[in-house]
Amino acid sequence: MITKFLMGNEAIALGAMAAGVNLVSGYPGTPSTEVLETIAKENDGSIYVEWSVNEKAGLEVAAGASYSGARTMVTMKQVGLNVASDPLMSLEYVGIKGGMVIMVADDPGPISSQTEQDTRTFAQFSKVPCFDPTSAQEAYDMIQEAFEYSEKYGTPVFFRPTTRVCHAYASVEIKDEFDYYVNIPEGFVKDSSRWVIFPRLSNINHAKIEKRNMELADDFSSYSRNAIIKGSGLTKAIATHGISFAHTAETLTKLEKKPDVLKVATPFPFPEKLALEFLQGKDEVLCIEELDPVIERALLVVAGKYNLNVKIRGKLDQTIQLSGENSRDSIDADIRYFLGLYMQDLELPNTPELPVRPPVLCAGCPHRASFYAVKKAMKGQESLFAGDIGCYTLGNAMPLDMVDTCLCMGAGVNITQGVGRVKPDTKCFAFVGDSTFFASAITGVVNAVYNQAEMTLVVLDNSTTAMTGHQPHPGTGKTMMGDFTQKLDIEQVLRGCGVEVVEHVNPLELDNAVDTVKKVANMPGVKAIIFESPCCVLFKPEKPYSVCGEKCIDCRKCIKEIGCPGLVVMDGKVTVDESLCNGCGLCAQICPTKAIEKK
Repeated sequence: MITKFLMGNEAIALGAMAAGVNLVSGYPGTPSTEVLETIAKENDGSIYVEWSVNEKAGLEVAAGASYSGARTMVTMKQVGLNVASDPLMSLEYVGIKGGMVIMVADDPGPISSQTEQDTRTFAQFSKVPCFDPTSAQEAYDMIQEAFEYSEKYGTPVFFRPTTRVCHAYASVEIKDEFDYYVNIPEGFVKDSSRWVIFPRLSNINHAKIEKRNMELADDFSSYSRNAIIKGSGLTKAIATHGISFAHTAETLTKLEKKPDVLKVATPFPFPEKLALEFLQGKDEVLCIEELDPVIERALLVVAGKYNLNVKIRGKLDQTIQLSGENSRDSIDADIRYFLGLYMQDLELPNTPELPVRPPVLCAGCPHRASFYAVKKAMKGQESLFAGDIGCYTLGNAMPLDMVDTCLCMGAGVNITQGVGRVKPDTKCFAFVGDSTFFASAITGVVNAVYNQAEMTLVVLDNSTTAMTGHQPHPGTGKTMMGDFTQKLDIEQVLRGCGVEVVEHVNPLELDNAVDTVKKVANMPGVKAIIFESPCCVLFKPEKPYSVCGEKCIDCRKCIKEIGCPGLVVMDGKVTVDESLCNGCGLCAQICPTKAIEKK
């Protein structure tokens, strides 16, 4: 064994490699992205790695490889699981051959997501076993065990770290590469009675799944990562999991009398026998968890089933906050209150509130210019600007105010169609990034053309998947294995879908961009504008601009119109922050007196 200082996601990746994973697919999404990227980086070519076009495709690729005996992993964040849920629900009925881990990173808070959904609840719904690590070290060890359980029971399994596990750094003991398990797939063996899902097969397999999960519940009761940590013999106890276990343990180190703690590493199937042992002799149990009351409900079931006189407290009685991320301080306060120690030995730090720093588009981001061009072209007209998931969601901030709706990836294309049916005179625009276009917007375009909608699709093509760390996609011409491949042309895809009007324009050429929007918006049917300009992070900045004091009339139009963070007011004067300016020149085109010039 060797020790390395690793991010949690890196530990998960190296753990999967140590388990002999043969294929890894997925779709980028914070906080999961670094898992696949680490495997790609550490890969000697023996492991196939791909960024799939979306999570559904990724899961289906991994399933096919698993049918062939390969150990596979598919990575995504919690909202990506929604996209993958269609094949997943059927896959659980069909089963797998090679171990298959579905790594779903949850995002309590949420910190960078649309929702706070809990994959533990999805595990119960889909009947898929779930592993819930508490630390980077446990994540490294546990994912190897997850592959073993997957193969033993012939089922895909969830591996559910949260943001604070994924992005935490710790010293982790890992195996030397010579100690890695080597899995040699036998290949696909035809058997239609096993791999072809039909109602009769589903009925038979459903019964098998229910029986298997009862066996797993017993198995998990003796699984070493589920544990009862004995305290000082109190009749009050705590049940917890994940990063909340780490926070709980930290608080308990400061207490003289410690309650027993039930650490739940496999929330589904729930380790009932271990929970029954834990509840014996207890008067009250506090359940500390993120996000749903999964452990709390399971303990209520156990207490009722075995007629135990114990009060289970947590989210259901609002002892624990119902939503949001559990913090180190909130857990400390909850435990002290539960144990009657809330007013004792509790020193709250007297710290000032952090300044509010809302996320904004980067200085020089071409999306800002694209939004501004459409806004200027549509001034005075009733318009809808439907947004999507990506950097460009930040176009909702003032002063741009250019995102009227945002639901999920690809939804904006269809939302414009719904709004347009209700009020046909509205000029409807759907903004979508190049990566999201391939992931989930194409079907919306087909729907619009087929149903003769009136809308303008705006593709913000910055040549990368910017928001999650500049991953490649089908439009970049490069795969995650490093191979150069056919670059899918967005215009050709649109024309293949039946869109006859497709215009290309550089959004940083403002006058041309505005004229193009005016022209296209007034055309009938479904039409598209592709704003082409690379992400400002991908290239070396041009010379920065500066403000000529003699020409500046202090109208501050440059700040009020586009809100670029590179434009600031110092000593009452508008100036350019040269450390941020990348020389895009948008502000210079807006200034009425031409006071902003390239240095």
